[in-house]
Amino acid sequence: MKIFMIGGTGLLGSEAAKIMIENGHEVVSIALPPLPTGSVLPESMKIEFGNYMEMSDDTLRSYFKGCEGFVFAAGVDERIEGPAPIYDMFKKYNIDPVERLLRIAKEEGVKHSVILGSYFTYLNRARKDEELAKWHPYIRSRQDQQDVALSFADEDFDVSVVELPYIFGTQPGRKPVWMFLVENIMNMPEVTYYPEGGTAMVTVKQVAQAIFGALTKNKGGNAYPIGYYNLTWNEMLEIVHETMGMKDRKIVNLSKEVFDKGLDARRAHDLEKGVEPGLNMEKFADLQCSEMFIDKSLASDFLGVEEDDIKAAIKESIQLCLDILDDKVSAIGMKAE
Repeated sequence: MKIFMIGGTGLLGSEAAKIMIENGHEVVSIALPPLPTGSVLPESMKIEFGNYMEMSDDTLRSYFKGCEGFVFAAGVDERIEGPAPIYDMFKKYNIDPVERLLRIAKEEGVKHSVILGSYFTYLNRARKDEELAKWHPYIRSRQDQQDVALSFADEDFDVSVVELPYIFGTQPGRKPVWMFLVENIMNMPEVTYYPEGGTAMVTVKQVAQAIFGALTKNKGGNAYPIGYYNLTWNEMLEIVHETMGMKDRKIVNLSKEVFDKGLDARRAHDLEKGVEPGLNMEKFADLQCSEMFIDKSLASDFLGVEEDDIKAAIKESIQLCLDILDDKVSAIGMKAE
């Protein structure tokens, strides 16, 4: 099938395009410039650089013509902060575009669509008593994005949302999201202080497999929680430390209460600067100190996600961070597509 993708030059979009093309499909994409230095894209993928948010409906319709599939691999994540209400920014980049693009896709006869979402919507369902969407603007926006997306699904239009957890892997020339973690560890003298808990995680390759599986196997409207490996923070940090040449470095786990107290400076900073984070700092400790795990049997097995080397993916991500900090390579940051 012919597939139109928003964000085909990104870390996840480019890997998904590779799998699609390997399986005999055609991929056309719009993406923001520039192409990261050293990045290798599938030769047969057709790329046009531009901002789809600035394009007219008629222009976008021209991309959807003749397409049977659509993938939205763009948007912003919870690291974004800005003036309150921050929800408005998430709505601008994550919700409004999905509503507009799926409307056009459906009108143009597209049959299968995949939206890249967040595992926070899965946690919002699984942990109803905590009312995560109520407290965290980012989680509420992702839930609203998912609700909007699935509202378009019917017997003639399959729509799926892949709910993505922590992702490890690299794209040459693009900064990993883990720069902050490496820098924080470097700024801690001798000991790494980190909360209790852990998270589900996958590799970039596994995300691509999940996207392809959702595009080709999903029927109707469904959300798929994507998980394969469930690691505690300590297990993850041991791999990070090893990569940073700190194999024997001690990890001191902070209780939820102590970790929450440590967020006082962040809360004061936000108040002073007049910004609002995507995740509510009054409730953040409840999340970060918990086990945000996903059993792969919930969706990953069905979508065809296969075993991969998560340790190697973590080490690759951290090593690229180190190389960037040492000025060994140049890289551009992540951005909204």
